[in-house]
Amino acid sequence: MLYYVSGTVAVLEPGLAVIDCGGVGYGCRITAYTAGQLKLNQNAKLFVTESIREDAFDLYGFSSREEQRCYELLTSVNGVGPKAAMAILSGCGPQNFTLAVMTGDEKALTAAQGIGKKIAQRIILELKDKLGGGAAELDFSAGSAAVPAQKGSNLALAQAALQELGYSAAEIGMALKGADASASVEDLVRYGLRAMVMKG
Repeated sequence: MLYYVSGTVAVLEPGLAVIDCGGVGYGCRITAYTAGQLKLNQNAKLFVTESIREDAFDLYGFSSREEQRCYELLTSVNGVGPKAAMAILSGCGPQNFTLAVMTGDEKALTAAQGIGKKIAQRIILELKDKLGGGAAELDFSAGSAAVPAQKGSNLALAQAALQELGYSAAEIGMALKGADASASVEDLVRYGLRAMVMKG
């Protein structure tokens, strides 16, 4: 089983990257999001998911574990194959995909080629709990009084979305200090991401 490939980007085309690993070229199907992280003739590391069928052996490459996990969750949904999953992630990227599922944004999903309203609804229904189910409760209060995020609140949903993107509970708690508790989930996630970018 391949876990990742690391080497020089020998070929970079829409939907395809060939990584030269010691003279062996691994052709990986990629999203537009991952393509944006790669540069021809420069070193790269792609996390790989294999798809083996009777008539094909395909490698799907991702620039981050977060994007790979989104792909694997998508293909676990009945009716969503590799091509559809890649189309969704090409249009959204892992951050916006996670946000779309957490907020029930069907339009963000149906913007992908071949994704209709019914499939989008099924994706949201089946993945919302998987994406947000592991969230721990944090203190998101701006003041001195501790006001934990209520389960199902916008703060809790924003926290869950940020955790899916790989941030720790401590990082999220600091990033969302001072956030407006009445803001939308989208605005809270953007607020948190901005705070973390400024900190970094």
